[in-house]
Amino acid sequence: MSNEVLTVSPQTLQDMKKYYTMNLKPKTPPGGLFAAKKSTVNITAYLSGKVLFQGATAQQEAALWSGKSSQGVTSKKNTKDLNTPLPKDFKHWSVIGSDEVGNGSYFGPLTVVAAYVDKNHFALLKELGVRDSKDMKDPEIRKVASDLITFLPHSLLTVLPSKYNAIQPTMTQGKMKAVLHNQALGHVLNKIYPIVPDGILIDQFELPSTYFKHIQDQPKQIKENLYFQTKGESHHLAVAAASIIARYAFLTSLDTMTKEAGIAIPSGAGSHADLIAARLLKRGGLSLLGKYAKLHFANTQKAQKIAGL
Repeated sequence: MSNEVLTVSPQTLQDMKKYYTMNLKPKTPPGGLFAAKKSTVNITAYLSGKVLFQGATAQQEAALWSGKSSQGVTSKKNTKDLNTPLPKDFKHWSVIGSDEVGNGSYFGPLTVVAAYVDKNHFALLKELGVRDSKDMKDPEIRKVASDLITFLPHSLLTVLPSKYNAIQPTMTQGKMKAVLHNQALGHVLNKIYPIVPDGILIDQFELPSTYFKHIQDQPKQIKENLYFQTKGESHHLAVAAASIIARYAFLTSLDTMTKEAGIAIPSGAGSHADLIAARLLKRGGLSLLGKYAKLHFANTQKAQKIAGL
């Protein structure tokens, strides 16, 4: 078994806990912030800032975070693995960008969007308010996205909880997202044909090598001029636009679920989600909860305890 240890900042610890939300274990060791298991890797994060990775692919998993070490030490190999270098003028290119929303939320779907932004539309997108969706409140997301979808070539793929729960036991979330990104990119390429984008940028959620391994069984694999960057929305407006549309679709789905369930369905995976899940469990058991929530999250076990089941 391979072991890797990183020392990270308090902010990175919180980022990691959010990233591994769907992989959290119900028990946390003494002095720990969280414990999680992703595929073959066990991750244990301590309040001291130490993070232990154990398992067959511990080194690869740790590489996702080594660039954020509080010691500021990152090997050239890990930097290369984390991001594919972008050309100096990449932000001025006509690009297809893709991003996903909902993977860290207990309730709601997983939404993946790819969007093509021609360089001639940069000024318009900025005028509409396109920027990092994390800096935008939900009402603004809805307003901007409703404008974007009227003219921006894009592909939206939505995996509702019921389908997600059926797929998840036999497919890791990483592979699920990779397959969806690959499909969305293919759809947009078909929509804009014969136009060929200068490049394609995916908001990175795993190592590029892992991504390509995940899509190797797909009939059409989008690989040409493909780049990966963490915080992709800061590198090109196409990723920012894709993120806004994906968030809009996610919020719209939560609205629909709220009306159907007769109870406010929240985003996120905090303690409030546990209480809502417990109410749904009491009303209709796991079959009902599975229509609205990703059941493999640790929230399910917490909700069962609250509901006394």
